[in-house]
Amino acid sequence: MKLPLEKATEILVEKIVPGGQALGTISGKKIFLWNALPGETVKTLLLTKEKSSFLEGIALDIENPSPSRVTPKDPCYLSTSPWQIFDYSFELTEKRLLVLESLREEKIPLENLEISPVKTDGKEWHYRNKMEYSLFWDNEKNCIFPGFHVRGTHKKLKVAKSSIERPELFETAKTIISSLNSAHEPARNYQSLLLRCDQKGTVSGGLYKNHAPHPSFSPLSDSLLGKTYSYSPNGFFQINLPVYELALKEIKSYIKTEKVLDLYSGVGSIGLSVASDKSLTLVESNKDAFSELEKNCAKIKTATPVLSKSEEALSFISPEETVILDPPRAGCDKKLIEKLLEEVPEKIIYLSCNPSTQARDLKHLLKSYDIEKISPYNFFPKTPHIENLVILSRHKSI
Repeated sequence: MKLPLEKATEILVEKIVPGGQALGTISGKKIFLWNALPGETVKTLLLTKEKSSFLEGIALDIENPSPSRVTPKDPCYLSTSPWQIFDYSFELTEKRLLVLESLREEKIPLENLEISPVKTDGKEWHYRNKMEYSLFWDNEKNCIFPGFHVRGTHKKLKVAKSSIERPELFETAKTIISSLNSAHEPARNYQSLLLRCDQKGTVSGGLYKNHAPHPSFSPLSDSLLGKTYSYSPNGFFQINLPVYELALKEIKSYIKTEKVLDLYSGVGSIGLSVASDKSLTLVESNKDAFSELEKNCAKIKTATPVLSKSEEALSFISPEETVILDPPRAGCDKKLIEKLLEEVPEKIIYLSCNPSTQARDLKHLLKSYDIEKISPYNFFPKTPHIENLVILSRHKSI
């Protein structure tokens, strides 16, 4: 619903909040807006969600635009990368502030904490090595186009240009869709098109058909800190490898113990990159990822892969080791946090894609640990997503 606002109810944008939207107030309710920056006044908006205590929407008509606002590159930016409207230096500043906000919400003391500026390789565009496209059927032209879902709706948007993924991906998507059009295939037969490429530009992936098992695609491989990793295009592997490698270099600098435990290890890209010369145990629960992990560990005699949920591999935790945590967005299981506090490993290295759940876990870990360093990384430019690295050292009194 497009909502023109009266002068008395125009929305003054206050700040950016965790989640990436801008916060304002209308008729006594909080409203969370895309396409708005702090200090701007919203005169017209598209309302996408209405709850008893809050609203969500997309700002359409802006008065007094922020000096940090820039013209987005892509018409589809709200679907893929809504922070295309942010000047890059403003984006980096806001991401650091959002990390701080997550810590404040959990009442973590910020005095004497070393929180670095957001780290980046400076590349704002064409960084993603994986993309999943919807198939958009154009009734006028009677053919398929690449598409994305319109934010806040179930509708699809036809896409002619996309600037956050590597160009090889979008070009391959257009080629595959062209072949579907040549065969007069209807879009309704397909769920989506998944593509991934390695650092050399080799593309793998393909179409997901409706009502059919997901196919297996040719594996890819990439090198990080001199180690080569095999991974599946439709499995988990980092999206932005150059910035990921920056984070790995920092993690490696904190590995001082002879024993290292890598939990939520995926295909092993953290543990094997930073601790292949140590007595290394890597724990992963997903069977497909574990199969790749075994391959990646095969030539490293000191590495032991373990198929298990991290919260069920508690016997591997000991006081004399470094524990690496890279959990999903939900953060660490409560049983794992309790075991870490019981055994108190010498150091914990916690990499998170969700600073809010990370801060929740840190609040408990601070009973036995000090925060040595906080380093946010910009793995996902032009989006609200932040990767945050926290180094924890055991209390000296323990």
